Amino acid sequence: MNKGVIVSLLSIGLAQGLKIPIHYAKKREWRPELFFQTGGMPSSHSAGVSSLTTFIALKRGVPTVDFALSLVYGLIVMYDAQGIRRQTGELTLQVNSLGELVDKIHDEDAKVEFVEKTPKKLKEMLGHKPEEVLGGAALGILMGYVGHVLTKNDGTMSDFTLQINRERKNTAKGER
Repeated sequence: MNKGVIVSLLSIGLAQGLKIPIHYAKKREWRPELFFQTGGMPSSHSAGVSSLTTFIALKRGVPTVDFALSLVYGLIVMYDAQGIRRQTGELTLQVNSLGELVDKIHDEDAKVEFVEKTPKKLKEMLGHKPEEVLGGAALGILMGYVGHVLTKNDGTMSDFTLQINRERKNTAKGER
């Protein structure tokens, strides 16, 4: 399997696993189910894309198309994790309140007055706070570096491919 994918998936798993002790340290509440939920510290989205981008930068180099693609898509994922998905969660809370209001209006026997719920701060609903995204990105960069160091002296096919590409470029320059 591709080593970049392995590093990225391990980063995601580690980030998800770290959510449990971090939540415990903050709330003194043990919740192992957080491993399977979105949101929270650190962002596994950010950890996954940052580790892959770091791994690619160290393995293939920053001037490569591989790095550019990983960086741009990683930034989009991190923006989405803390921006759009968070806003969607807040909107969902309002829509749920609206549904309850409509139900009460149609209920002829409703004697209870509708009280709009104040949206709670999103903790584990959909998105991430900026510090959760940054925490995931820092974890991902560290994991990408560790993954690179652990696979550095590997005689991989990608090193062989890089050598062939260099030879082709040199040959092409000589033919001109």
